[in-house]
Amino acid sequence: MSKFSKPSNTTNEYESQRLNKLRRYDIIDSPPELLFDLIAEIAKTTFKAGGSFISFIDDTQVYFKANTSRIQDWVIGKEDSLCAVASQSAEITLIQDTETHAEVKNNAYVKMDNGIRFYAAAPIVTMEGYVIGTISIIDNKPRYDIEQDQLMVLKWLARITLEKLESRLINRISVRAYDDRLHRLAHDMKNPATSLIAYGQLLDKSLLSQEKLASLGKKIEQTGRNIEQTMNNLLNEAKNENAAIDLKFETIKVMNLINTAAATFDSTLKEKHQTLKISCQTDGYIQVDQERINDVFNNLLSNAIKYSHEGAQIEIICSEESNNIVFEFKDDGLGMTKEDISKLFTKFAKLSSVPTAKERSNGIGLYIVKTLVQLHGGKVWASSAGKNLGSSFFISLPKQESLPITD
Repeated sequence: MSKFSKPSNTTNEYESQRLNKLRRYDIIDSPPELLFDLIAEIAKTTFKAGGSFISFIDDTQVYFKANTSRIQDWVIGKEDSLCAVASQSAEITLIQDTETHAEVKNNAYVKMDNGIRFYAAAPIVTMEGYVIGTISIIDNKPRYDIEQDQLMVLKWLARITLEKLESRLINRISVRAYDDRLHRLAHDMKNPATSLIAYGQLLDKSLLSQEKLASLGKKIEQTGRNIEQTMNNLLNEAKNENAAIDLKFETIKVMNLINTAAATFDSTLKEKHQTLKISCQTDGYIQVDQERINDVFNNLLSNAIKYSHEGAQIEIICSEESNNIVFEFKDDGLGMTKEDISKLFTKFAKLSSVPTAKERSNGIGLYIVKTLVQLHGGKVWASSAGKNLGSSFFISLPKQESLPITD
């Protein structure tokens, strides 16, 4: 069970990255959603408890995405939250009687009339190891009847909550892309539509000569062809899902990208007793959208961790080749068959291997990697000697020849 410590508001590197991950889910201040409410109800029923919460921890406040308790607050200060205390550990927190624990007995919600006397919480932990919230149970009386099976259900519900967050994120990215196309279509169609209305008004007046009617007919035909071309362009873009993603390029040092990825997965590597070896033969720069390439690196390093056994060594190798910088993410894990390799980078691909610690895998990560790398003018590929013989994933990105000159 968890050891307790008061939450700190100190913004360190971990906290900064944790908050970035949380905010990408866009869950804070979002309206109620049925699945989250059902998860909270299942937790409450499993424990036969007085209430349950799904909570997400921002920098200074805690937000309840679901709340089945008699406590009417949906946002509370981080300093008042038992959830923020529980989030200090990646293990389940169990407080059978809050009045016997010095760490929480002076909490405002414990001291209130008919306050919290029992508390249990499972952390919601991202693949990168960031605790972004908890699913928790409360009661107004001490509880010494809790069994391990109930706590395991609470842990599973936290995993299901994370799965829902991930699926929401993927759906939002997809919807945003289509929204962008719709907005551009509306913008591109506005002028020709206005022109057609004006032409129709001229025809309605029946005051045009035969020569002007012929000229107007040609204009109407050309406007129609322009609309047709706009629609064809839209359909072609829809086939290429990359087209709606807007990139913001900046010049970044190669080692900074690698170090960011390494720091992101430090706790995950420790959890599986794995080591990360970095071998970089360049101190060069590349021009990329840093957030997007961070996503690429995180996905490839995450896969290497997931498909490697405990105690394994993982390598990130980078080198210069012609005008490109090549990154290799190498592991000695489960490896791939030729059939697996043929299906890589396709949406919802199902491979023969499963993560060694039953980590999540939704089959879309490598598809997104390919999309983002190609948008940067790069290439992505993979190799493996076969099952249980490890894998290497490569990305090649154009090298920035020199730093931009600034005034």
